[in-house]
Amino acid sequence: MKRTLTLILALSAAPAAAQTAPTSLTLGSAVTRAVTLGVDVTTARANLQKAQANLRAVRADPTSIITTLTQAEQDVAAQTAALNAAKLTAAQSAISGYVQAYEGAQSAALAQAQVALSDRQLKIAQARLAARVATSLDVSRAQNALNGDRQDLASAQASLPVLEATLARTLNLPAGTDLKLSAPGDAPKLSVTLAALQSGLDKRLPALVQAANGVTLAGLQVKLADNDYTPTRTLEDARTALANAQRGLEDGTRAAQTGVRDAYRAAQDAQARVTVARDAAVNAQEALRNAQARLKAGTAAAVEVQQAQLQAQQAALSVQQAVDGVWRALAGLGVAAGQDVTGLVN
Repeated sequence: MKRTLTLILALSAAPAAAQTAPTSLTLGSAVTRAVTLGVDVTTARANLQKAQANLRAVRADPTSIITTLTQAEQDVAAQTAALNAAKLTAAQSAISGYVQAYEGAQSAALAQAQVALSDRQLKIAQARLAARVATSLDVSRAQNALNGDRQDLASAQASLPVLEATLARTLNLPAGTDLKLSAPGDAPKLSVTLAALQSGLDKRLPALVQAANGVTLAGLQVKLADNDYTPTRTLEDARTALANAQRGLEDGTRAAQTGVRDAYRAAQDAQARVTVARDAAVNAQEALRNAQARLKAGTAAAVEVQQAQLQAQQAALSVQQAVDGVWRALAGLGVAAGQDVTGLVN
């Protein structure tokens, strides 16, 4: 009976343990989940499959006319571009949500360290007041600083569950999922040229694919109307439609190329900022080592070391934010160019 009861208790506890176990994620696994199970991606994939099935049916039908076949082929091209765009957009959302949640946890840890320092500074001010080498105003200022830092900590801690819930929703995870996020890691260097990303946009961006399809179909209409048994007016209208479609494609292409150029420059700027942040972090670590050496030599107070530790932690967070900025910029460039440059989208 005792063994049976033990087994029952173990089995009843197993689901609860499974529910509370955190879901471990890396940036790569988060993006993979987003581009595989995302709602918009799933819808786009279904639309592509539908278009492909329709094209097979049209090709198999001996009565299909050239315009019907062309439109079916163009629909497959359009839905292929739409699926690719959906994946890139899903990856962008996953990357943004992931780095925000990870930064949120780091910011909360930094805020905790700031509270600890402010609390120590308040105690120092109180001790100095008792020794009559400080005023009550000094204590009041230290108390106000501590109160502000505590509020910042509470805000950082309160925002973290919201950021994690947003990420879980982006990844189509159940509400309330406990996430355990690994460090995003360094983003890849840009290995593709701007010219390469600006080339072939009419084959990758859904809006331009639609515009290019419109040009192709309008050109076909001109060809079909250019004969001696079709009214001249019909041919003229077809030529006008073709000219309008070509202008629309040209305007859209120029705008898209500008968007790619701006996103490319943003990615380059983000990568440069990582170097600046890392140099600052090296300096902060050197200042910390100096403070520790001075403390050991008896020429610095412990609070100075604590201040240096906080500054080093702030510098490390700045590096992380700069790295995350590169991830965001690369994701944005991928969406603008219709081509993954993060290396995370399959």
